[in-house]
Amino acid sequence: MHRKALATLGSAAISAACLFTSASAEQVGEVGVDWVGNDIIIEAVQDPKVKGVTCHIAYFERGLIDRLSKGNWFEDPSNASIACRQTGPITIGDIDRGEDGEDVFRTSRSIILKSLRVKRIFDETNQTLIYLAHAAELTDGSAKLSISTVPLYGSD
Repeated sequence: MHRKALATLGSAAISAACLFTSASAEQVGEVGVDWVGNDIIIEAVQDPKVKGVTCHIAYFERGLIDRLSKGNWFEDPSNASIACRQTGPITIGDIDRGEDGEDVFRTSRSIILKSLRVKRIFDETNQTLIYLAHAAELTDGSAKLSISTVPLYGSD
């Protein structure tokens, strides 16, 4: 019973630790991948500064049985995949046009050490928006990333 209470507390802490920058995510799909309750979650994130662009992010979420059996209750893997598309007329607001771009979305993947981020970078030369999903870890960098682009044919 004590383990179950700790696992429930761990899941609640992860949910409470989620941070969102300008954009918020809406869950649009969930695929069960095994018998221990692990799932792939698919969320839609609309870029708050670029109307007409929606990104879909897929990531792995550990189930309660997996958390209990492995003992590391407070974190999920950093792996994610992203696909962004034009979903309406594109209108670009006041975006960061620097080489570093800006965060569009960020959510915690552990209590304090790891987050999943979506960053937008504007490639002005090629008139393309680049969306990069990557893990950010406080202790070590991470090479886990995914990229998607949206061309701006005749947009503002």
